[in-house]
Amino acid sequence: MDLHFEELLSKITDFIKTEAKTDTVVGEQFELGKFKCVPVIKVGMGFGSGAGEGVETKKNARKGQGAGGGAGVGIEPVGFLVTKEEEISFIEAGKIHGLAAAFEKVPDLIEKIVDKRTKDEMTT
Repeated sequence: MDLHFEELLSKITDFIKTEAKTDTVVGEQFELGKFKCVPVIKVGMGFGSGAGEGVETKKNARKGQGAGGGAGVGIEPVGFLVTKEEEISFIEAGKIHGLAAAFEKVPDLIEKIVDKRTKDEMTT
């Protein structure tokens, strides 16, 4: 068995080139009114490989074994580059901004108020 790691690596690399693109993960660039939005992704990858060996026995028979290789790819949407005329900004995916962020902090705020009142009542 011939092990062709260069060929395997080339095929894996070609696969990553075709699949690890923003249009396959979150879609293509789009317009929303006066805004142009370009999705941005983060790609992480890892590779592993193996080897093989063979021996020739006393009776001219050959025995050998081989191993293979593989790769893993993680693709995550990061956010959007947004342009409006000459202005460019970046909006992170998964981050809460504005009023929504304030509402998300309300339960923590209520808990702090209740804790403070409880402590005040215990000291009086």
